[in-house]
Amino acid sequence: MTIHDAPLGRFFEDFVVGDIYRHRLGRTITENDNVWFSLLTMNTNPMHLDASYASKSEFGKPLVNSALTVAIVTGQSVMDTSQLAFANLGWENIELKRPVFVGDTLYSESEVVALRESNSRPNAGVVTVRTRGLNQDGDEVIRWTRSFLVYRRGAEGAQSPFPEPSTDW
Repeated sequence: MTIHDAPLGRFFEDFVVGDIYRHRLGRTITENDNVWFSLLTMNTNPMHLDASYASKSEFGKPLVNSALTVAIVTGQSVMDTSQLAFANLGWENIELKRPVFVGDTLYSESEVVALRESNSRPNAGVVTVRTRGLNQDGDEVIRWTRSFLVYRRGAEGAQSPFPEPSTDW
C-alpha cells in the first residue's frame, strides 16, 4: 500500500489498485453551508432548516444535508482521483454511517479498488475508487464506491487548459 500526497491530477497509468489517497484539505461545515445548500437543492426537510424542530429530535440539533456531505467529500477527492477525468460513470452503495452536524470538519480518503481500459475510448481508462469521509474525531460518516473515465497520458483532451501566453514577460 502506498499513501500519496496531492499532486495536480493523475492519468490512468498513474493509478495502482490498493493505493490510498488521503485528500489534503479538510472542510468545516457552517450553518450557512447547510441552509444554502438545502434551499438551493429544494430540500425543505425541517431537520436541516428548523433548529426548533430539530431540537426535539433524537439528535437535538439540525443535521447537515447528506447530499452536501456527498458533494464536499467528492470535491475533496477530485484533486487526487478525478482531476483528469472527463466523465463520472456512477456512484454505488452510498452509506451514511453517522450524522454530520454544523461545526463538524470533514476529511476524506480514497482507495483504488479497480482499473480497466475503456472498451470504447482508447484515450481513457475506467478508475474505481472507494471513498470515505471522516469527521474531526476520525469517525467514518459516509462511504461509497465511484467510477469515472480518466484520460491516458498523452491523450488529446488531457492537455493543460492554461493558455499559451501571447507575449513574453
